[in-house]
Amino acid sequence: MTLSILARDIYARPVRYVAEEEQDDASLARRIAASDTAAEAEFCRRFAPRIRLFGRKWLRSDAAAADLVQDVLISALQKLRVGAVRDPERIASFMLSTARQMMVDSRRNAGRRDRILNAFPVDLVSVAEPESEVAPERLQHCLQALPEHERTVLVMTFYDDCPADALGKQLGLNAGHVRVIRHRGLEHLRSCMEGSQ
Repeated sequence: MTLSILARDIYARPVRYVAEEEQDDASLARRIAASDTAAEAEFCRRFAPRIRLFGRKWLRSDAAAADLVQDVLISALQKLRVGAVRDPERIASFMLSTARQMMVDSRRNAGRRDRILNAFPVDLVSVAEPESEVAPERLQHCLQALPEHERTVLVMTFYDDCPADALGKQLGLNAGHVRVIRHRGLEHLRSCMEGSQ
């Protein structure tokens, strides 16, 4: 066997392998469009390492590359499921261009966020909650002034954190009636606290 024939055989093998792999990728894409969940799992196993390598090369971060893998696979699977990929024979190119576009979009969004933060600097100062203006004695007086069924519903709703359905079962009322009583009780309580009662 001459050197030229040996070289031709060596270079021919990868070409055949790539062509077979691309055909295999295309058949996976077609199976996903036909709702084959096993094909989806194989598709993810096959393309995740490729996307991760692409992401590591350009993003220089394992975490960012992992995010890119997830985003690209989700986007591709959604498009494959609804038949939005026009040429399954070129699915590898589609995946690469999707990864590239997502990376560009991510950088653009990060740049936009940085420009906005620089243009409109905001000091994130913790704001103290305003002190309650409710006098406990006044609240207690107003609660005591309520009719018993309104007071019971309000206390069980806000103190015991009891939902209307459970409260209705305990009091022998339906949930709608409990809500009406609660609404009236709150109105009476507000009027009393504002001093109009």
